Amino acid sequence: MTTDSSNDLIASLENPFATKDEQEFRVPGQIDSEPGLYEKALKHGWELQQRPYEASGVKNTQRQHQKHRMTVWERIECLADDEPTVLFQNWGPNLDGASLVTALIQVNGRDVAIYGHDFTVRAGSMDATNGKKLARLFELAAKRKIPLVGMNDSAGAYIPAGVGGLDGYADAFTALRKISGVVPSIMCMFGFNAGGGSYLPRQGSFLIQPDNTFFGLTGPGVVKSVLGEDVTPEELGGPGVHSQTGVTDFVVPDEVAALRKVRELLNYLPANNGELAPHQQSSDPMKRKTWDIDILLKKAFNSPTGFNTPFDITILIQQLCDHGDFLEVQPERARNTITALGRMGGNVIGFVANNSAVASGQIDIDAAYKNARFIRFCNLYNIPIIFLEDTTGFLPGREQESRGIVQAGRAMLDAIVDLRTPRFLVLIRNAFGGAYASYNNYPTGADFVVALPTTRVAVMGPAGVEYVYKDELKKIRGAVKGKIAEETAAQQAANLPEDEARAMAEELVGGWVKAQEQLLAQRYEQELMNPDEALSLGSISQIVMPSDLRQVLAEHMDFCLRHYEPSPLQSVQREFH
Repeated sequence: MTTDSSNDLIASLENPFATKDEQEFRVPGQIDSEPGLYEKALKHGWELQQRPYEASGVKNTQRQHQKHRMTVWERIECLADDEPTVLFQNWGPNLDGASLVTALIQVNGRDVAIYGHDFTVRAGSMDATNGKKLARLFELAAKRKIPLVGMNDSAGAYIPAGVGGLDGYADAFTALRKISGVVPSIMCMFGFNAGGGSYLPRQGSFLIQPDNTFFGLTGPGVVKSVLGEDVTPEELGGPGVHSQTGVTDFVVPDEVAALRKVRELLNYLPANNGELAPHQQSSDPMKRKTWDIDILLKKAFNSPTGFNTPFDITILIQQLCDHGDFLEVQPERARNTITALGRMGGNVIGFVANNSAVASGQIDIDAAYKNARFIRFCNLYNIPIIFLEDTTGFLPGREQESRGIVQAGRAMLDAIVDLRTPRFLVLIRNAFGGAYASYNNYPTGADFVVALPTTRVAVMGPAGVEYVYKDELKKIRGAVKGKIAEETAAQQAANLPEDEARAMAEELVGGWVKAQEQLLAQRYEQELMNPDEALSLGSISQIVMPSDLRQVLAEHMDFCLRHYEPSPLQSVQREFH
């Protein structure tokens, strides 16, 4: 144990009785002599090298650990394959630049640019020097075309630095925006971040937030002083809030899980916008039969609710992917749609799928924006997409219209129309109206459209029977009054009292009307709500058996990728509008 100036005991792993090795600054093979100017210069240089690593000290490191947080160097060690190459070891007279580490590392054998705030030094706060360091790192990542990882743990702008702290953030904001769409970036949120410390990481492609962390434009104290509201950090800017709004893409239990998620995500991402995502040889045959899809659909459609039976589309995605592995993006937001990254035949594939298990798979505002953002990312970074359609349409209602469902739907449609990567559409079940028209069909640019035998594609869903057979329905409903009168008379003739006779007549005629309407519904489904017309018109290329779905999709995708030239878009495009 050792003590500091305040006489507090501080735990240490050092043996106080051990003889300390002195750092030698002599050239091997030379005659020993008294240290001169050269040796002194070497010693000073070595001290400068070590300063960033030793800055925190034991006490500050302990404080960080007591908060269940790692130091920046521990985070780098956890993520990197080997020792980092630190880019700037600067340490100004006012700790300028000292609270931020920028470096080059390797993750799974790939070069990655990385930065991390050192919370043990000035609470990881930003000044002008730090902003310049970040800007240079971002420019380096874009120039050398390597991904970027950020480990954010900062109290915000360094107040004593005055406007310099704000300039530092502005430098970083600008540089990060300019590399958006050039190289992918993954941001981790650690600790308690506010102000600019929230803007910066959300400029990244993906954001990972562990439990028991906070970030937001203002903290609870500011909210209390300005609005008089008592709110906890979790309620204001915890993962439960940000995961629902789409600000956070992944929620994980702790820092180690966050860094593991970085490694997992990097496996699906290309280094830059001019490459394909890394191919991985797979032992899972492309011709593997997907019998579990058959089982899923059989249980759903042979149930009493038939075509209205919801099912979890992630089960189908799992069957399509190599060994069932896929990574869902924003899994806690808008689960009526699923966005995910997986592999088929070793090729990285993006999946966009309606999920009937939640809200019948209807597309609402959150689902549309979730889809649009993911599609746009895949487009920028040469990732092909398979769309799995099973939806009755866009969610109607006053609340959706007042919040701008039209604008959200347009954002999704625009992203789909702009796609230049190979993209397929699989019609699973329901594909009606505007939802079909805006969901990657041949007119919007699909390369390949197939349908399962369970597909129902039409201008309108079951409600369309009211328009297609309006004359027949009018005739049926117009006969109700007369039939009730006839049946009432017949029941009275059978010695039933008038009231009972009429009630019996209304029940019998009601059953007749329901049966007639059901017959028309079946006729509508047989004549119009099926893939026959779409197949005959060329809107669908082929009908695929559920057990053959992986093989058909994987082989066609492999062909498309063999003839796809990955490249940046003709002009610079960003990941966010």
